[in-house]
Amino acid sequence: MSDPTATQAWKNLAELAAGFKPDLRSWLGDEKRVEEFTLTAGDLYIDLSKSYLTEELREELLALAEQTDVAGRRQAMYRGERINVTENRSVLHTALRRKRSDSLVVEGVDVVADVHEVLDRVYAFANKVRSGEWKGSTGKPIATVVNIGIGGSDLGPVMCYEALKPYVQEGLEARFISNIDPTDAGETLKDLDPETTLFIIASKTFTTLETLTNAKVARSWLLDGLPVEVRETAVASHFVAVSTALDKVADFGIDPENAFGFWEWVGGRYSVDSAVGTVLAVAIGPENFADFLAGFRAMDEHFASAEPAKNAPLLMGLLNVFYASFLDAQTHAVLPYSQFLHRFPAYLQQLTMESNGKSVRWDGEAVTCPTGEVFWGEPGTNGQHAFYQLIHQGTRLIPADFIAFAQPTYPFEVDGADQHELFLGNFFAQTKALALGKTADEVRAEGTPEEIVTARVFAGNKPTTSIMAPALTPAVLGQLIALYEHITFVQGIVWGIDSFDQWGVELGKQMAKDLGPAISGDEQALADQDASTRSLISYYRSHR
Repeated sequence: MSDPTATQAWKNLAELAAGFKPDLRSWLGDEKRVEEFTLTAGDLYIDLSKSYLTEELREELLALAEQTDVAGRRQAMYRGERINVTENRSVLHTALRRKRSDSLVVEGVDVVADVHEVLDRVYAFANKVRSGEWKGSTGKPIATVVNIGIGGSDLGPVMCYEALKPYVQEGLEARFISNIDPTDAGETLKDLDPETTLFIIASKTFTTLETLTNAKVARSWLLDGLPVEVRETAVASHFVAVSTALDKVADFGIDPENAFGFWEWVGGRYSVDSAVGTVLAVAIGPENFADFLAGFRAMDEHFASAEPAKNAPLLMGLLNVFYASFLDAQTHAVLPYSQFLHRFPAYLQQLTMESNGKSVRWDGEAVTCPTGEVFWGEPGTNGQHAFYQLIHQGTRLIPADFIAFAQPTYPFEVDGADQHELFLGNFFAQTKALALGKTADEVRAEGTPEEIVTARVFAGNKPTTSIMAPALTPAVLGQLIALYEHITFVQGIVWGIDSFDQWGVELGKQMAKDLGPAISGDEQALADQDASTRSLISYYRSHR
């Protein structure tokens, strides 16, 4: 079913939403509710009891999933069918984390065998760098690996590196360049030693404008900083590629033997567990990277096999559809109570908004319901002192996911108190406060002057999901990423859109190339622009 609004379940949900009056304060008085709406998936403990989920709502949402064939499309994805219809491609990021003993033949090719062949090469390379066997052109071991990519070739590696810093080998550092703004490369490189720096250029086609521009900047920086006698062959010692365009890789000066490929069935925003994660494999080591992949696999298996009423990605995706399409929630906050996950909301922005920011269904027709949400967030407790005011007392519905871990990486005590417990006190309190709120009578009972009572009332009934795990390990990080991958998938299937293309990214990129002559001084090209663009370019040219 391409049009979900034509299903009976959609009609039932619309009626339910029209008279929907959540009462979380009352609902949470029922112990059975917490038991019924708490799920486990891998190492994740997921409490949906403070969401808007009810037994009736769950029943209708699961009916919607059935009537839009989420299960059938899920199996089609796992099998490698070409569910990316506008690009006529399979969607097989789940194959990236399957066991070596598995086999998945798609159009005559065992994709699992291909994946492990590349993984073996990535692991061998990572071990050489980590052991010091791989040396720069002057014979010194590598101290810094700089990943150059953009979009999925940057956001995933950066987020995971930051999340797993406790697992990074001592004496080894990773840095990242993505923005074509020269400031990014300049700031990243300015204090590095060319003799001990290794670059990973991540671009499937080796044509991405931002990535190739920054790669050329890095090459010039490297050669300018090395002794003259090693410059001619230095690129091969200081550059590797994540790409399948071996001819272009060779033209750049990189040995094609040091190029790690991936496949057209891996979308950029789903690629951190492919060779795009090479920088992560180097930093944390092959064993930890294998655990990272095992975490993805655990969530893949849960999504494929858990009963619908206890299937975490399925229920969370369906809830997001209810919030966005029936209750007009236009944004969704992700609030990790872990500084290590400070880049996780930014990572999810690409995963969710590039996937489901669509106004056309996969059958080519316009959508008939709101699709997509703006994902955003910052780590707690910093966010509490910034934007939580809007979530607590604003007029907009903002569903929020809270993420926390039982074990601290740094177990400090402050004045005899466990700092991690002080920290998690905020995690527990915020979801409680959002759910229960505070009534006018409760405010008055605190002795608040009557004239400011209303300013201190909290309506409550703000829906949240709490996700906890024992610790932030490579495996748990993989589970978290895969959880949101599958949530995004569920939403896209229900809405009838192709979550795996990204044509909206292409128009501006093409226009940027076309504007080059006008920017650089071609008067006729400038004259051909619209008045606003012409004015802006003229301002630039007069002030440069």
